[in-house]
Amino acid sequence: MSGPPPTDKAKLHLGSILVVEDDPVLGLEIEAALLDAGAESVTICPSIAKTMEALEHSRPDGIVLDVHLADRDDGWALAELVGQLGPHRPRIVFSTGSPDEIPPEIADMGPVFEKPYDPAQLVEALAGEERRGLFARLRSAIG
Repeated sequence: MSGPPPTDKAKLHLGSILVVEDDPVLGLEIEAALLDAGAESVTICPSIAKTMEALEHSRPDGIVLDVHLADRDDGWALAELVGQLGPHRPRIVFSTGSPDEIPPEIADMGPVFEKPYDPAQLVEALAGEERRGLFARLRSAIG
């Protein structure tokens, strides 16, 4: 990402973000980038089991999803589940070392970032809808 990090005036309204990541260092880097950019809260889940537990208690506005976790190698199944939450499902961003292993119909659910990447790129992807103007969003919604 080019340019300086957002200042208080430029903070985005990312809402609450669920980070599904079993690498603790990367999880903390992503958390810091999201909070610096304006996320209300960030919850880090190192496993599918912890993610399911977190989803029982709240519905995040966005999910950063590592698709190869220590407890499951098919984390994209979680994206399928999230896709069933209705029309106002959380935004999904995939994080993986093997993007070619994500089934194409799942990869279509959100941007795919190949590790290693700059966590600031995730901020841009999660804020993508917000950065579009009101008229662009309306045009997109109507057709």
